[in-house]
Amino acid sequence: MRISATTNRIRSKYLAFGIIGLMLTYVLLHNERFLIDPNHPAWEHYQTFKWWLLPHGLLGACALLLAPMQFSDRLRARFAKVHRIIGRIYVFGALGLAPLGAYISYIEEGIGQPRSFTVGNTVDAALLMITTGMGFFFALKRMIPQHRQWMTRSYACALIFFEARLILGVTGWDQPPSFATTETVVWVCVAFAVLIGDIANQIYELEGRRRIANVPTPQAVAANAALS
Repeated sequence: MRISATTNRIRSKYLAFGIIGLMLTYVLLHNERFLIDPNHPAWEHYQTFKWWLLPHGLLGACALLLAPMQFSDRLRARFAKVHRIIGRIYVFGALGLAPLGAYISYIEEGIGQPRSFTVGNTVDAALLMITTGMGFFFALKRMIPQHRQWMTRSYACALIFFEARLILGVTGWDQPPSFATTETVVWVCVAFAVLIGDIANQIYELEGRRRIANVPTPQAVAANAALS
């Protein structure tokens, strides 16, 4: 029973991060191909803010790619120092990429993007900064359950970057590009981000309770030893 509970928990993590990996792969191939093609027409659009986009992209890559390692119980138990270092990199990345993303959206108003889209990106940035800040605060206070819960919410907010592009690409709503459609999808992802994080938290708590319930008590161990 104990082995089964642990196995189910590991399977849940593999499934979640497998889905995230698929989202990453799709977005890189469908939306970010210009990164390896210097002649891609997207560079003309990014020309006015490319030097803001570079740190935004690097910080985002650090946050999105390193965060899954933080959810490994084995890493936290065996390499606590590594966990703390990666955690600080994630916090730095999230708190840096969020305002940069909002500012880039503001710059894009000069090339035709509506102000309402900037408002949506600013709300997204605020959510990411608040949840990350709360997670870091509880880490400093050594309140680990609350730290984990807020960091889960933070990562759910960070994943909006992948989710919106995946939805737009799979549905074909990004062809031809439409600010109204893109804005709607972004708002939907923003609205559900914290909820998704809390669902992940509840699943973690339920699996933890099952694991504890399946651990034999000292009395049960003693009784089984007597019978054997």
